[in-house]
Amino acid sequence: MFGGPLLEFEVLESTNKTAADLLSHGNAAHGTVILAHAQSDGRGQRGRSWQSAPSLDLTFTIVTKPAGLKADAQFGISKVAALAVHDAVRARVQGDTRIKWPNDILIDRRKVAGILIKNDLVGELVVNSLIGVGINVNNQELPEELVATSLAIESGTLHDRLSLLREVLDRFGYWWAKWESAREEGLVSYTDRLWTRGRWADMLLDGEATKARALDVDPLGRLLIELTDGTVQAYGLDRLRFAPR
Repeated sequence: MFGGPLLEFEVLESTNKTAADLLSHGNAAHGTVILAHAQSDGRGQRGRSWQSAPSLDLTFTIVTKPAGLKADAQFGISKVAALAVHDAVRARVQGDTRIKWPNDILIDRRKVAGILIKNDLVGELVVNSLIGVGINVNNQELPEELVATSLAIESGTLHDRLSLLREVLDRFGYWWAKWESAREEGLVSYTDRLWTRGRWADMLLDGEATKARALDVDPLGRLLIELTDGTVQAYGLDRLRFAPR
């Protein structure tokens, strides 16, 4: 279902950009995957650049066309993507693998994968969703300031990137099917895999440092946290972030 067709490129500016261009010309059906062995202008969350090593890491975009998905439920797509990447990574390493809200993947506090999602809305419905994924696979020279890691660093061995891609797409199809059949109820495992769930962590709330612990994520994609005074509230990325490490 996902990865048919698979469009493979040696170098792209960005797999999400190429996917958007193909989609605008009617050349990207649901399930199409765009894979680039190198990106010249990859992007992460909040406009940050995504650094990947040519032919060592994995960068790709999944094109989806969800049926009847209302805009206020679109975070379900983020959950599907995060669960899929989490599962594929966890199967290859020994370290504690977690989802850092909203959809980064960590191994023992270090980032191994990031996900960037672009949704196109018509009225109240999401008609297209582009899911860009970057995974540090065989790169073993990551700058310390990135607080990042790779599958090769964690496992002590190199990994077949195309095999990993197939595993991610297989898990993506699994979680997508559960989500289509049960929406939020099908993705409760996302909460179980949340980084800092039930543990105190340093966060920034409206730019001010605070201590909080993650409890859950609401249907709008906001992180439900408990503050030290016992207050429980849900916040979006516009107000709440994890403090820099």
